[in-house]
Amino acid sequence: MSIVLFRIDERLIHGQVVVGWEAEARPDRVIVVDDALAASRWEQELYELGLPPALRAVFASVEDARARLDEWRSHADRIILLTRDAATMAAIGGGGLLDGVDINVGGLHHAPGRRQVLPYVFLSPDEEQALRDLASGGARVSARDLPGSRRVPLEQLLGGESK
Repeated sequence: MSIVLFRIDERLIHGQVVVGWEAEARPDRVIVVDDALAASRWEQELYELGLPPALRAVFASVEDARARLDEWRSHADRIILLTRDAATMAAIGGGGLLDGVDINVGGLHHAPGRRQVLPYVFLSPDEEQALRDLASGGARVSARDLPGSRRVPLEQLLGGESK
């Protein structure tokens, strides 16, 4: 079926993704793109503990994700692709690879150097630029913590700026 959800969420696999988005996306597989996590089997096992038995996880580096994106897009499984941060999603999408794709910003929480733009989204200047880069590459970026929540477009996240 393909990739049914591209999501940026620093918590990666957790309740909102597994329970909240499962009903809407009906995924068969979760692909987590994170260079450090792709290299750490024991951390992968910790994340896999949060998945229901029927949902499989794949952990990939950015390089692997860029190479396999077309394969995943045409796969029979319904896939959720997760990144921990906007920079990783922008690295996947470089060169327009995510042109025409909806990207969901789901949860970036308080940290030094970030400003609050929604109750569940705090952005640093670098993260704002990564989201702009995704949009300039043709991706449609918006924030929504849960499927039933209101979609907040990138322009509103960035304070009224246009793409």
